[in-house]
Amino acid sequence: MSAQNSPHASGPPPPRQEHVSKGANPLRRTSDRFESWFRGLLLLVLVLGLPVAALSAGLTAYESSMRTVQAQSAQRQEVTARLTSNVKGVTTDGKQQAQVRWTDDNGTVRTGTTLVKSGTPKGATVQVWVDRDGGLTRPPMSELNATTTGWFVGGLAAIGVGAGFYAARAGMRHVLDRRRYAQWDAEWDLVEPLWSARFRR
Repeated sequence: MSAQNSPHASGPPPPRQEHVSKGANPLRRTSDRFESWFRGLLLLVLVLGLPVAALSAGLTAYESSMRTVQAQSAQRQEVTARLTSNVKGVTTDGKQQAQVRWTDDNGTVRTGTTLVKSGTPKGATVQVWVDRDGGLTRPPMSELNATTTGWFVGGLAAIGVGAGFYAARAGMRHVLDRRRYAQWDAEWDLVEPLWSARFRR
């Protein structure tokens, strides 16, 4: 082998072939370019929309719950009541219904039924919540409840945006694949007779 044909021959290396850009790839179909563009758009919407949707929904739910907290706190008050019967038995939550008696702001003696801890003796005092009409009611919603509601709704909104992203991407891929398969079938209908004729000669 001569020095000229030797793989270790001196001299400038052969020119390197430039890589073909993605846009110039002859195998890249229009549907491939559209899919790439649409996927990028969906990703942008996911990155920007997810935190915005989560924060917006969470803050809206929190503010709405806080208005409920303020309204209930203004309409309900805690009073001291006295049990008029013994509480017997044990339940799963440790509480049972019992009759209680209290005096409202107008000096009227009222009675009602509320949940008290099992084993509480007759005559013991318990704290109960009453509404503006003087009837027994539930405790008002707390600020912790409002915060928890805000986080929960914000999380659901984030999950919804994420699910929408994957559903849109899967739907787009399904539509494009159906179109690609139809194009392949049409092209094969044209090529198959010519291809089969080669073996019938």
